[in-house]
Parts: sequence; structure tokens; C-alpha cells
Amino acid sequence: MIILTGAAGFIGFHTAKSLLDQGFIVAAIDNLNDYYDVSLKLARLEQLELYDNFTFEKIDIADQDAMRRFTAQHAQATHIVHLAAQAGVRHSFDDPYSYGQSNLVGHLNVLEMARHLPKLAHLVYASSSSVYGANTKQPFSIEDTVNEPVSLYAATKRSCELLTQSYAHLYNIPSTGLRFFTVYGPWGRPDMAYFSFTRNITEGKPITVFNHGDMQRDFTWIDDCVAGIISAMNTPPASGDAYCFGDAPHRVFNLGHNSPEDLMEFISVIENALGTTAEKKKEQMAPGDVEKTYADIDATTQILGYKPLTSIREGIPKFVAWYKDYYKV
Repeated sequence: MIILTGAAGFIGFHTAKSLLDQGFIVAAIDNLNDYYDVSLKLARLEQLELYDNFTFEKIDIADQDAMRRFTAQHAQATHIVHLAAQAGVRHSFDDPYSYGQSNLVGHLNVLEMARHLPKLAHLVYASSSSVYGANTKQPFSIEDTVNEPVSLYAATKRSCELLTQSYAHLYNIPSTGLRFFTVYGPWGRPDMAYFSFTRNITEGKPITVFNHGDMQRDFTWIDDCVAGIISAMNTPPASGDAYCFGDAPHRVFNLGHNSPEDLMEFISVIENALGTTAEKKKEQMAPGDVEKTYADIDATTQILGYKPLTSIREGIPKFVAWYKDYYKV
């Protein structure tokens, strides 16, 4: 049995579906918060509830009593895939406490769950490329120092890595953190740029282009990301393995495409998929944002066999087709 947190989220939904298709039993939780359209989260859950090997319970990972009860009820679980979190850099300026609750208290509760599951073989959890913060060396490597977060979101994600390191050291919990690089695809998050660009263009509204378009992102197709998550799940570390931190069975990997794309070219691909041109409103860099992300995936390829296959020129038209179908455009 696999416990999966954040099942109604974008990456959680796709990961759960892939695991279910492979025959795994998935016990899922999510708090269904209203950070973005709850109906989209419910629609994802409807897809998952078609599977007999799927169960779901609405739980906030920051709720200590509920998490203890859920842990006791699922003592046979062998893996945790922890993807629940309060996402979004800009939202952290408006609601910082939600990041402390979900990403810090919630992550601690998941670590306590891992500590008390007698059959647990591996904890896999979501980190973020945001932890690289103000680093200027490119591409971002898992061996880089990550002590300069430029947003509260990034600081909480780096904190999750440090909390996990302590638990892996103290309780010998095999753990793997995955630093996601701008994951996109069908059923995606409406707060992400590719989603909001598509929505605004189809509605005839201008799109906001930060830093006057002088930005690059390492866009990662959702299926490539999920393949990396499941490969990580099936590859637990042991003390002393390559890339482990000290004597703890804990390591982190980058999950990116290893190919940063110019923002203006990215917008052009969306425009071509929609067959129209966007009105662009160019603004300064947003607080907490970074100019470029670029994943070094050498370690991920070496240990996990990770190999991203889908470029934005293939992925964006697939997302646009889903968007037009889902929203009846």
C-alpha cells in the first residue's frame, strides 16, 4: 500500500493515476483547500475514484490528530509519496501562515507518520527548484549550496529537506526529496503561467509578462515528472549510498527537463497552439521570483534512470487541447 498526500493536486493526481494503473493500492489524502478552483480538484478526484484500488479521505496534513489516526489505520503501508503542500511563490506574501502550517507543520506530521509505520520502505517527498534561490551558477546542481531562498515558499521547501535529513538520521528512514522544475500539463494548476496565459488569451485578455520577458524556465512535462517520482519511489537509499547526506539514508534529486526555454518563446508556442496572438503587458520582475531555472539532472539520470522526453513544442499543444476540451472553449 502507498500513502499519497495531495492526491487532488496537479502532480498528486497524475502520480496517483499512474500508480493505480500499475496496480498499486493507493490510500490518498488532501485537504481540498481553496487556493485555486476546488471544482478542478474534485474533478481530478472523480477520475481517481473510478479505481477499486483507490481510497480517499479529506485530511489536512497539519492536523496532528487526524494524521495520527490515519497512520494507525494504514499501518501496512510500505511507501509514502508526500506531494501535499501550499504552493505558489506570490501567494506567500498574502497568506504566510498557510505555508507554515502546510509546508512546515504538515511536513513534520508526515515525518512522524513515516517514523511510526512499521513496514515503511521509503518516503518520497516534493521539494522545489525554488530552493536554489539567489544562486547564479547554472545549471542548478544538487551539490550547490542552497542557503539564500528569495521567497517564503522556497524557505519552507528547504526547511522540509532539513527536517527530513534529521529524521532520516535519527530514525533511519529511507527518504528522497525531489526538486521539481516548473511542471506543466493537462489538469494543471490555474495559478501557473502557462495556464493563466492560455486562459487569458482564449478570453481575449492581456497576459502579464514579468521582467519584460527576459526570463528562462526549465519546463518539465507532467508525464516525465511522474516517471521520475515513481522511479525514485522504487529506488530507496541506504546509508552510504551515492549522493546521501552524511550517514543518513536521505538524498535529493532534480526533476527538470535540463533545457531552459526563453519565456517569450514559450509564449509563442502557446500562441501557435491557440492560433492567435496575445496582447502582452510587460512588467518588472515580481518579488520572490528568479530570472532563470535550469536543472542539472546528471545524478537523477545516473541513479533513477530519469530521462525527460517531452519538449514544450510537444507538451504545450497537448495541454491546450485538454484546456479547450475541459473548459469547452
